[in-house]
Amino acid sequence: MAEDILINFTPQETRVAVMQQGVVQELHIERTASRGIVGNIYLGKVVRILPGMQSAFIDVGLERTAFLHVADILMPREPGENGSGHGHGAAKPIERILSEGQSLLVQVIKDPIGTKGARLSTQISIAGRMLVYLPQEKHIGISQRIGDEQERLALKGRLTRLVPEDEPGGFIVRTMAEGATDDELARDIEYLRRIWRDIRDAARSSAPPALLYQELSLGQRVLRDFVNPETARIVIDSRENFQKLTQFAEVYTPTVLELLEHYTGERPLFDLHGVEEEIEKALARRVELKSGGYLIMDQTEAMTTIDVNTGGFVGHRNFDDTIFKTNLEAAHVIARQLRLRNLGGIIIIDFIDMETPEHRDAVLAEFNKALARDHTRMTVNGFTALGLVEMTRKRTRESLAHVLCEPCPTCGGRGEVKTARTVTYEILRELLREARQFNAREYRVIAAPAVIDLYLDEESQSLAMLSDFIGKPISLQAEPGYSQEQYDIVLL
Repeated sequence: MAEDILINFTPQETRVAVMQQGVVQELHIERTASRGIVGNIYLGKVVRILPGMQSAFIDVGLERTAFLHVADILMPREPGENGSGHGHGAAKPIERILSEGQSLLVQVIKDPIGTKGARLSTQISIAGRMLVYLPQEKHIGISQRIGDEQERLALKGRLTRLVPEDEPGGFIVRTMAEGATDDELARDIEYLRRIWRDIRDAARSSAPPALLYQELSLGQRVLRDFVNPETARIVIDSRENFQKLTQFAEVYTPTVLELLEHYTGERPLFDLHGVEEEIEKALARRVELKSGGYLIMDQTEAMTTIDVNTGGFVGHRNFDDTIFKTNLEAAHVIARQLRLRNLGGIIIIDFIDMETPEHRDAVLAEFNKALARDHTRMTVNGFTALGLVEMTRKRTRESLAHVLCEPCPTCGGRGEVKTARTVTYEILRELLREARQFNAREYRVIAAPAVIDLYLDEESQSLAMLSDFIGKPISLQAEPGYSQEQYDIVLL
């Protein structure tokens, strides 16, 4: 299926939309003031060790200290162990591996999210166009996405011939290496080794905390990571950045040069392809299905819940058939929404209850098929006893909503506000408290127009009764600038 990649550049941010058949499949946003740091390599300093959590806090020069768990510390293999190089994960307790004040070479594997600092690993990996370089390892791995066994063996054999035995480091072959020539692979190997040499030189001459290597910008990562055999074109709406990406491609990704296009139309690129509208939809809680059904998506700090509803879809035959068709459509829409919104962590999906096991199996199979185009690591479990589908999706950066939005100052992120009547009763109770504490000549209530209207109409008797009870007049003032829950009581 042909794929277009649209890149919208402004001085403040870069936005990327991946399109298939005119429909947005993925959205990526990177702001100049807050670039993601996954992949960055730092020389850090251990500031605190927590034996109880088997973790350490590392100062890498960011606003918050970063977090290193013992499982993310790469340890040398003990003599007598099978294999060579390093072992994965530490067998010793962290307090016997690290000490406070120690300098440490670390790489960010997860951006700071919410109140949590960045997550680190001491296992360094540097991504190229076709290969990932593992300078501390000594083996060659093949991406799981390359399914053909013969192709896997052929790639491993070719890379083994290209990498001398006495050279340090190992490699993982990426899917982009399928069909690559030996010259292209050799160029990638040299490029990655050059980066590692620069990092080591910088580490020797720097004092912690120090940034040694910064991951590519979003525009450059598009050329390195996003392009695949289905990509038909990469459309860029900035002449300056078109030239920069062309220069980058000439050096590092020459195969994508012919895909680059400079958009010069009058209408904004994202408006022309309906991307702006799609971004607005991706921030909504409710997602409409073409059949008339809909999804309700709620994102919390720990997990995301997705509820499937039939809505106005009644079907043409029987109710079971209606439910089945709605769930099949929802499976595809949910998979797309997970990519669009970049939702990660635990995800719970409440499909509409299906009576027959065949229908459940078919929906689950369709859901897994729809998720197959996602590049992010996921695990999907079958239906639970309660009829829910549980899954996890690796979270490496903030979701779209967290990048573009903040909690509503009116409702405090609840998604609801108190009714005007609830606020009127709150004010009456507050007036009684104030009257018992202070001996004012008069009490003035300043509140939103909807609340004042209730006092002038349906709740006028309640206000008059309270005024008689406290023996003081109560005046009202409508303030259009106040939110429905906001009010003040002024003592005159």
